[in-house]
Amino acid sequence: MKKTTLKEIAEILGISISTVSKALKDYPDVSAKTKKKVIDLANSLHFSPNTFAQSLRSRESKTIGVIIPSMVHYYFSNILDAILKECEKKGYMVIIMQSNEDYELERKQISLLLNKGVDGILISLANSTKDIKHLQRVIDYGIPLVLFDKITKLIKCSRVIINDIRASYDVVTHLINKGYERIAYFRGGLNPQNSIDRFLGYKKALEDNGIAYDSSLVYLCPNANYDEGYANAKKLIEKDKFNVDAIYAITDLTAIGVINYLNEKRIKIPEEIAVFGFSNWFMSSVISPTLSSVEQNPQNLGEKSVGLLFKEIESRQKGEDFKYETITIDTDLILRKSS
Repeated sequence: MKKTTLKEIAEILGISISTVSKALKDYPDVSAKTKKKVIDLANSLHFSPNTFAQSLRSRESKTIGVIIPSMVHYYFSNILDAILKECEKKGYMVIIMQSNEDYELERKQISLLLNKGVDGILISLANSTKDIKHLQRVIDYGIPLVLFDKITKLIKCSRVIINDIRASYDVVTHLINKGYERIAYFRGGLNPQNSIDRFLGYKKALEDNGIAYDSSLVYLCPNANYDEGYANAKKLIEKDKFNVDAIYAITDLTAIGVINYLNEKRIKIPEEIAVFGFSNWFMSSVISPTLSSVEQNPQNLGEKSVGLLFKEIESRQKGEDFKYETITIDTDLILRKSS
């Protein structure tokens, strides 16, 4: 038997999906008359028995969903650790999903979380995500949504980010102040907002310091991984070893690929070529030479993200208006031997 959806109930009654969702969760800003209509129809259509029964008992499932691009990424594992600790304090369970940077998988995971009746969703977008209909669906269902780290500006919801433009600007300015002028940039994909912003920060720092932007010094690393750092370092050195005196990479993992290639070729770091990464992984402090990087403070980002989500959940439960917020987490330059 085909499952009845919130959308179908909304269309039959001529009301919004958000109103149907709120009525099923007994929100105070929905009239008793509308609630009765929604509940009666939902019962008659056998709508999601388990989730629906739970909704009638309580306005909340005490569960949130979290979607991240990668479980093994040091940065995201620290964010998750903070989220889990804050949820434990609040008595919430967490459903954690990994999109593997795949839009289609991310879209399916959103649907699954909505079907599970979660009280809210935290998500860092996959690099391949361009269409945001699945995110708008969350908003339409009346479910609180908070984007963190990799975000889109095309949807109205709360966000927790770092100032990627400023952080990248500070990296390049530091390198220039140390005397490096031919600075190659191993950038991320063309789509993610943080990749775009870090590239803009790189260009702006060059411009403000009177150094002409040279597109031949920019290398694409769409997956921002070790192999791309290594391969692009090889391309750069084979093309013109003396055309660059510093390499700035979008992630530490990419930068470590660069360092290993340069070490194999016995190119001295930082005397011949400096290297700078981004995200301050544990590996950055143990590789030789140790890697200069940007500390993104993931624990703080995780705490702020789930804090914003709880704030919206509580506001909706009270029937109060909620104003979306954007929180920007401070970053720090961690200077080590590679620069």
